[in-house]
Amino acid sequence: MGQNAIDRDNLDFLVFDWLGLEALFAQPLFADHNRQSVAALLDLAEKLAADRFLPVYKLSDRVEPAFSDGEVTVLPEIAAAHIAYAEAGFIAAPFSAELDGLQVPETVQTAAMAQFMAANVAASAYGMLTTGNARLLAKYGTPLQIEHFVRPQLAGQATGTMCLSEPQAGSSLGDIRTRAVPDGSDALGARFRIIGNKMWISGGDHDITDNIVHLVLAKIPEADGTLPVGTAGISLFIVPKWLIDAEGKRGDRNDVIVAGLNHKMGYRGTSNCLLNFGEGTRFRPEGQAGAIGYLVGEPGQGLAIMFHMMNEARIAVGLGAAAIAMRSHALSVDYARERAQGRTSQQSKEAPPTAIIEHPDVKRMLLAQKCYAEGAFSLVLLASRLIDDRTGAADKAAFQDADLLLGLLTPIAKTWSSEWGVKASDIAIQIHGGYGYTRDFDVEQLYRDNRLNPIHEGTTGIQGIDFAGRKLMREGDRALDLLESRVLATCRSASDLSGLAVHAHRLEKLWRQFHSVAKALPSVDREALLSNATELTDAFGHIVVGWIWLDQTVLIMGDAARSESRLAAGKRAACDYFYNHELPRITQVLELARSMPRVIADTPSSVF
Repeated sequence: MGQNAIDRDNLDFLVFDWLGLEALFAQPLFADHNRQSVAALLDLAEKLAADRFLPVYKLSDRVEPAFSDGEVTVLPEIAAAHIAYAEAGFIAAPFSAELDGLQVPETVQTAAMAQFMAANVAASAYGMLTTGNARLLAKYGTPLQIEHFVRPQLAGQATGTMCLSEPQAGSSLGDIRTRAVPDGSDALGARFRIIGNKMWISGGDHDITDNIVHLVLAKIPEADGTLPVGTAGISLFIVPKWLIDAEGKRGDRNDVIVAGLNHKMGYRGTSNCLLNFGEGTRFRPEGQAGAIGYLVGEPGQGLAIMFHMMNEARIAVGLGAAAIAMRSHALSVDYARERAQGRTSQQSKEAPPTAIIEHPDVKRMLLAQKCYAEGAFSLVLLASRLIDDRTGAADKAAFQDADLLLGLLTPIAKTWSSEWGVKASDIAIQIHGGYGYTRDFDVEQLYRDNRLNPIHEGTTGIQGIDFAGRKLMREGDRALDLLESRVLATCRSASDLSGLAVHAHRLEKLWRQFHSVAKALPSVDREALLSNATELTDAFGHIVVGWIWLDQTVLIMGDAARSESRLAAGKRAACDYFYNHELPRITQVLELARSMPRVIADTPSSVF
């Protein structure tokens, strides 16, 4: 089980039964697909992940990317895995047929990607970023930009990055200093000379593919040479490692220089770079200062356009956290079944040691893991299904509803999954005992890999500000109403099933409490709101995941053919655990949130 972290029976249940994937096949966009073709794609993902990604998981942690003479090299096996991934069509899978894609639903793409992330999240990062980069350009790029920068990525001839952060600015993108100086135009669009530094760039340089397509945020100077203040002046640029001419032929090396590698505690197979744009002398196109970049969209639209990739990446980070958590859980179950130690209270002292999976405290930890890991995976799949709903919306109203609900759940899919996914990986070490703390077992590496996800693509605190300070206050009424209709429908169905009525009552009560707190937010002092935003976001995530567990349990318990199955028993046990051990603490959080205490806001920094 540990080698195949994602239980296929559960995956099929989530995708086909819970999320109703087959309804999408009636839409023209997805008409070429059916249950059999999706199953074949998931089979291929499972096999390729097991054959090419998982075998180099430990090796990719030991043999990190190397930096020498200005170039970055990665483990050859990682390069081979990425190329195999691209050649199998997984980068191009969600793209249109016009771009030689398969037009698979996003729900399917997410389910397939989970296999690769569970096997080797660092190796899969190159593919995840490339798909996101190419999708942004396919939407906002010119026809020639799509031809020369998107198609090579889909074919595995180039990879893509997103270059946002800078050493001095971090997540505060309004403070970036990278500048873009107008430099005329050519067939690929308006040209600019890009000068500045970008930090924490995953996949920023490597030898996997010949070219790398960087998407770079920069500011176009004002007439007096100063940079615009804030985020409104940010624009987006394509800055390739190697320049491309109008016919798509490779030209000179662009002035993009690797200043060094960042050595992280996890994700070690992913090269992570500090990049200098236009500040080197080794590669200087046409002898002028500045790396050549091409404007995407209009000036000043950079951050708005970049959110297309950023939001996709946030959901992908949540998926990675869930996938790692599921493998952590699978390995924990395997170990707990095999490790004999101690005896249960019903056994005599003379009895041989029993498997630790029989001990109540180990069962407690395994149930908690299952709730966190599978709950996070379900949450991310739900977000992906909303993307499909938005893509295939029959009218403007349906599009807006799907978009609002997706916007509400995106910071939750990222934050709840990453925070509680880490806890699932932490529990895995505890279950393994002293062995879990050694490098001989995968669980310590899984923990290190997973610990990055609460920071990736907007920290938990930033997501909390987005959720409480923007999503709830600006668009919360309609989005919450849309979700409420689903939550209360589940509660009504659960009320008719034995043993689930008490869960339905608790969920409805918590939902009413949260909704009451959310409606009062516009009148809350800003500093008090920011002081409580993270806890409020986590509480909402727990309520949503609680709803998900109840909704799935209602569905499978109501199916006579499967109500006695192992899958159904697992759903029921996890649901009972979540409602008895996890949700009760949310009541206290919501009671606290109702008063929005200023303890944090009023604490002077001098006390620290």
